[in-house]
Amino acid sequence: MLQADLRSLATLHRELEARETKIRRLVEVDIIGCFTWDLEGQIIEANDAFLHMVGYDREDLATGRLNWLDLTPAEWLDRDVRQFLPELKLSGKLQPFEKEYFRKDGTRVPVLIGIAAFDKQCSQGVAFALDLTKRKRAEADARESERRYRELQMELAHANRVATMGQLSASIAHEINQPIAAVIANANAGLRWLGTRRPDLDEVQQALRRIVRDGTRAGEVIGRVRTLVKKVPPRLDRFDINEAIREVIPLIQAELQRNRVGLQTGLANDLPLVPGDRVQLQQVIVNLIVNALDAMAGVSDGIRELTIASGAAAPNDVLVEVQDTGPGLDSASLDRLFQSFYTTKPDGMGMGLAISRSIVEAHGGRLSATPNEPRGAVFRMTLPVQETLTRTPER
Repeated sequence: MLQADLRSLATLHRELEARETKIRRLVEVDIIGCFTWDLEGQIIEANDAFLHMVGYDREDLATGRLNWLDLTPAEWLDRDVRQFLPELKLSGKLQPFEKEYFRKDGTRVPVLIGIAAFDKQCSQGVAFALDLTKRKRAEADARESERRYRELQMELAHANRVATMGQLSASIAHEINQPIAAVIANANAGLRWLGTRRPDLDEVQQALRRIVRDGTRAGEVIGRVRTLVKKVPPRLDRFDINEAIREVIPLIQAELQRNRVGLQTGLANDLPLVPGDRVQLQQVIVNLIVNALDAMAGVSDGIRELTIASGAAAPNDVLVEVQDTGPGLDSASLDRLFQSFYTTKPDGMGMGLAISRSIVEAHGGRLSATPNEPRGAVFRMTLPVQETLTRTPER
């Protein structure tokens, strides 16, 4: 009987040794950091991968200088004790989570760690740690690339606006000169009324009101131009798309007259407010208008007409359409129309439509083009009325 018990114990001992050997080999593979711990904070055993991760060596481990409580920064330790320890005692394991450890040199290493307890009391257990340094560095590099990309978008969008305002300079100057001329005329009229033997103060008062009106009008035009060319961070507002359209129309009035283009507007009433950056979406509208005027400049026969319309689209969208009666679009150009640096103009950069589409898509919308009937082109901007602004190109 005793011999049988001894044989049984020997067999059990061999099985335990074999199991321990398998576990040790698994731990020593060093693909992932691994260590055993106790609840007092002592790291009992650790593989080379974990020691390398935290910058310690075997001697540190043998002398008991490795303590997971000391390795854990205060802000993470508070969470470990308050949140994870009760969960570990309840289930005996923790799903992998991210935290940081102090290295021996005082720097920090980000890790993904999974933990399991050996017993119900959680007096001891095992932890597996994956070094996230490379992943975090890659994420930081990606964020930096994204920041640089957005800066480039900002510069391109701003340059496009400045170039467009330059193209419309004659029209803008005309729009400013008109009220300035009216101010001068009314001021002279007021002086004449004051210079008579019996000054007509009612006439002077009316002249002064007209001066205020025309001065305000000139100031508004200058203000709109300043807003369009100024480089400021993007803003998320809710605004009336019809009002935004009406604000840019005066900037193109002289261009319409110079190119003998008639303007038709069809702005729907009671449209919901659009969330987004007002100036950037006005930039898109101006780009589309200028493109339409350029397209019609080469038309020698037939009517030249620009139509700007707004309306509701789908259940939760607002649309803006800019139609022209130019030479139109062929199927080959439709595929490339919104590509960067594609242009049909001899002096064009090919960035206006590409920038416009990036702005619209950043607002969660769509920008498309189709042939107009019987001739010309239709550019359609569709914008959601819900707040979907994601990565608006800054200006």
